[in-house]
Amino acid sequence: MNKSFDELDDLCINTLRTLAIDAVEKAKSGHPGMPMGDAAMTYVLWDRFLRHNPKDPEWEGRDRFVLSAGHGSMLLYSLLHMTGYPLTREDLMDFRQWGSKTPGHPEYDPEIGVEMTTGPLGQGFATGVGMAMAERYKAERYNKPGFEPIKYNIYAVTSDGDLMEGVSNEAASIAGHLGLGSLVYLYSDNRITIEGRTDLSFSEDVGARFTALGWHILRVDGKDPESVANAIEEAKVEEGKPSLIIARTFIGYGSPGKQDDSSSHGSPLGADEVKLTKEALGWPLEPAFHIPADALSYMRKAEERGEKRQKEWNELLAAYAKEYPELSAELTGGGEIITDELLAAIPSFKAEDGPVATRSVSGKALNAVALKSELILGGSADLAPSNNTWLKGMEVFTKEKAGRNIHFGVREHAMGSILNGMALGGRLIPYGGTFLVFSDYMKPAIRLAALMGLRVVYVFTHDSIGLGEDGPTHQPVEHLAALRAVPNLTVIRPADANETACAWKAGLLNSSGPTALVLTRQKVPILDEVKYPAVAGGAALMKGGYVVAETDKPLELILIASGSELHPALEAFEELSADGVGVRVVSMPSFELFEAQGEEYKELVLPREVSRRVAVEAASSLGWGRYVGLGGSVIALDRFGASAPYETSFKKLGFTRENIVSRSRTLLNTGESAIGQLTGISS
Repeated sequence: MNKSFDELDDLCINTLRTLAIDAVEKAKSGHPGMPMGDAAMTYVLWDRFLRHNPKDPEWEGRDRFVLSAGHGSMLLYSLLHMTGYPLTREDLMDFRQWGSKTPGHPEYDPEIGVEMTTGPLGQGFATGVGMAMAERYKAERYNKPGFEPIKYNIYAVTSDGDLMEGVSNEAASIAGHLGLGSLVYLYSDNRITIEGRTDLSFSEDVGARFTALGWHILRVDGKDPESVANAIEEAKVEEGKPSLIIARTFIGYGSPGKQDDSSSHGSPLGADEVKLTKEALGWPLEPAFHIPADALSYMRKAEERGEKRQKEWNELLAAYAKEYPELSAELTGGGEIITDELLAAIPSFKAEDGPVATRSVSGKALNAVALKSELILGGSADLAPSNNTWLKGMEVFTKEKAGRNIHFGVREHAMGSILNGMALGGRLIPYGGTFLVFSDYMKPAIRLAALMGLRVVYVFTHDSIGLGEDGPTHQPVEHLAALRAVPNLTVIRPADANETACAWKAGLLNSSGPTALVLTRQKVPILDEVKYPAVAGGAALMKGGYVVAETDKPLELILIASGSELHPALEAFEELSADGVGVRVVSMPSFELFEAQGEEYKELVLPREVSRRVAVEAASSLGWGRYVGLGGSVIALDRFGASAPYETSFKKLGFTRENIVSRSRTLLNTGESAIGQLTGISS
């Protein structure tokens, strides 16, 4: 610390408070209470400790700051403006308006210093753990004797609500287990939620819980800057444990009528209370969004400090580059993450290599590409032997060593968020595996990955009733439709080994959002490239949908299938074509990739004039209407599965050559659609 705290610091803190008050009042919506209560401790962090450069928000050597309590977004926006990031006073005045840089909850925008999207409570807390794991991994990879280009902290402001959410407990557990000392979290213990006092539902000893989880615990008065500064100083030198600073704060601090009252959580104070609050804080009533020149001048010194720190880091890096040129280039982004050499390592398969489960092929493809890039790392939620997500011969991520195999434990919620943090950590490509049915546990994190456009690969195995005897609790039905409904998430359900290998290629190349690979437990045939030339190497998967087989007769019927159901569809094709039907089979592994193609290509695959179409997928029928239309039919699963050998389940539930042929003939002979018959259950 450079100096003790004085009246100028108080002026800066109250500037942050009143900017939040005015922005929420102007927008007629928002959350003023948290910024008012947390301004003092967050100011201390930003002014005395946070390593950052407002002139270069994406500087690799910076500390990371996460506002896990994202409803207090105006506190973050005010800090960014006051310290010199490209966020203007007018942007603050535009809070919560269409197209503004200051939405209601922070949205990932590295160019202005917003490190991640927050708002769903617990997600910021858990994602920060992933950032810390990325820091640990990169430090071990890049730091060398005399050179430590990677050495930064991950700070967060968390709330009572964050700590009530289960995802934070899962993440805290693994953070303590791994001894992630770069984590320093400020817990705003204001004891108020929307419904009232936290003791309505929350009476645990948070410090005791986190001590048991392996965290370093400190307790401070959150409105006393000196107390907060001393705690952060102590936390920074605690290398073997993550730190939780429990700060007693007061929601709506300074408001005579609404301090310590739940009414200040999510509503404007109101004109009368704004007046009383500004008077209590000794603040001018006019103009709104008042920024004292002394406060702005002082806080803008962050620019000078940041430039100085980055200059020192750049000098270190220049010397480092002479000693370790390849690592330096990799660290600073001087090269492609996904190289031609890496893609060439993805294996291909021949028909005689099958049958094989697509989860097994995924494991082979993953291990092949992992040998070509040390930036690929991940693991499974205690299911690696089933998911085939283990990197053979590579080390484990432990307290002592940051290896590439991560044991997430039975923690799907935390795993999803940690993957996001690792992707945000810079240039790493994380992956995580579990059963498809448990993607539900990861849904909030998947949604945020899609919203932030993060390159994360999900390995979802046991994709259908094909998993067999474990029964309906483990057999996904609605999950494909739910994942396909997430904007910017690419879902791929490959039909055979070569489509699966190519699905990994698609996932690795997808730098604008996450990818979900949906894979079988049961073995499936490998399509014969001689018989079906279009499947050669699986390359056509990159288009999302493509023609696998068709007769040379005028086209009357199109069969469309994904995953393992492509194989009975091809069997049905053989029978129908032998009967003289003009039929085509389309493999549709990815709606998203198909929709990304031009209209001309989509028309070639699914010509409009052919209305008789049958789609086959062992999952909910929801979503298939776009491809079969009103004149088509869907053999799907709009009920739960059953505990039985998978061959029995497929037969009983209608995913057979016979049922596909029968449904097709009904369409051809009568034109009747399958409305009311979408369950796929044979009679």
